[in-house]
Amino acid sequence: MNPTETLRALAELAQDIHHPVPSPCVSICRMDPHSGLCLGCWRDIDEIIAWGRLSEDGKRGVWHAITERLATLPG
Repeated sequence: MNPTETLRALAELAQDIHHPVPSPCVSICRMDPHSGLCLGCWRDIDEIIAWGRLSEDGKRGVWHAITERLATLPG
């Protein structure tokens, strides 16, 4: 499974309110200088920094943003 497929699978888990929200980190930690997003998890630096302090609902909000970003990818 490639990193994008892994993110999409984790995004599905994040929607389950009976499951702890998984971290989107896929251990590819490189920031794209043009988009400002991590090339692995598609979070911006503020989302990455805040992750550990966010509530489950806050984490789901980040996942929502990631899902929207992934929807812009071709294929």
